[in-house]
Amino acid sequence: MKISVHLKPNSHHREEVVPNDDGSLTIYTKASAIEGRANLAAGKLLAKYFGVAPSRVKLLRGATSKYKVFNIDQSD
Repeated sequence: MKISVHLKPNSHHREEVVPNDDGSLTIYTKASAIEGRANLAAGKLLAKYFGVAPSRVKLLRGATSKYKVFNIDQSD
């Protein structure tokens, strides 16, 4: 399943995944956007949100953008 994400790095108060009205998600993470740290943190938060292993979450598009597309493999 492909998920559109708006990533908000350097959040001082929270780390969470918030669903939006259009079906996309907003991810708040305390990790900085340096050397892909925020992308890794977003992947871990998505894995926890969907109840899958972090290895099943892959970044498809937007490695250097705040708008990203992740693929979550939920097949068993």
